[in-house]
Amino acid sequence: MKFLSLPGFLASLALALAALVALPAPAQAEEQYTLRPADRLQVSVWREDALQREVRVLPDGSITVPLVGRLVVAGQGTEEVEKRIVERLKPYMPDPIVTVSVLSADGNVVYVIGKVLKPGVVPLTTDGTTVLQALSQVGGLDRFADGNAVRVLRDEGGKRTVLTVRYNDLVKGDSLQTNVLLHAGDTVLVP
Repeated sequence: MKFLSLPGFLASLALALAALVALPAPAQAEEQYTLRPADRLQVSVWREDALQREVRVLPDGSITVPLVGRLVVAGQGTEEVEKRIVERLKPYMPDPIVTVSVLSADGNVVYVIGKVLKPGVVPLTTDGTTVLQALSQVGGLDRFADGNAVRVLRDEGGKRTVLTVRYNDLVKGDSLQTNVLLHAGDTVLVP
């Protein structure tokens, strides 16, 4: 076994540090998942088995956790919810360590209704799911559907928006701008 002298060790250490500094900076963290009603969460407080809970985000966007009470979490990420729970637990325990995990993103869905082969709920499993992708998941349009009259109904902040999708044109490679990017809670209506 060969040992480096102190100057040799310091030179090796300097080279290793220089190599680390030369590495590209890590990419910005991807956007965090936003909690929605119907999502299932696991709330854990380290070394506090009585505070381990599986909870579902209620339709009003809230969850209830022992000692914490009711928290509105819809529209927030898990890190923000963890911080809020920590703040509410501090009167009861010093330095609580809280973890909030998404067990299932059941609120991250769209609804496809009308003249399609299998109408129903479609989970949004990827970022950027389009109306064509959702329609393919329900088997496509049936033969009596009016493909150029498909609508996406969207509620945002109490405001309803209706977006037109020209399905027949899309499958021909035309009207690509009507291939709407879907948001959770959208309803795709196929007349």
